[in-house]
Amino acid sequence: MAFATLSDVLARYPSEATVLAADETTRVRDDSRIEAALGDGTAEVRAILSARYTRDELERIDNDSREVLRIYTIDIALYRVALSFGRSNERVEKRYDVAIARLQAIAKGTAALTFDGPGGGGTGGAGEPAGAVSPNEAIVVANERVLTRDRLRGW
Repeated sequence: MAFATLSDVLARYPSEATVLAADETTRVRDDSRIEAALGDGTAEVRAILSARYTRDELERIDNDSREVLRIYTIDIALYRVALSFGRSNERVEKRYDVAIARLQAIAKGTAALTFDGPGGGGTGGAGEPAGAVSPNEAIVVANERVLTRDRLRGW
């Protein structure tokens, strides 16, 4: 699943997308360049966030977090398009740097993503369904108690 689409890029930065991804000979926007960069941008976002979140957790992010990752993916993709065709400028580079810094903050735990459903992930343990544990929550798994009140009755 990609975090951003071509229509997202064109809705947010229509003129910049046209200038950065224009074919050298026809000067017409080449959408395949943007789509390829969006695939690369999604891979880069996943690579950074994999330090903290699993692929399944990233599939369960809520709309607020999805919008944040969409913005960062668009900024990364436009930077990649601009860089690969020698059209980089200060604005595009600044947005890329901010996106990478914020993604790294999320990966380090100084910022976070929010999720649909219970908890932020985890594997579930002791009969809990997968995803029932919040991120960074300590999980204790132990054997069943041997001495309980019910077992000691009648002594």
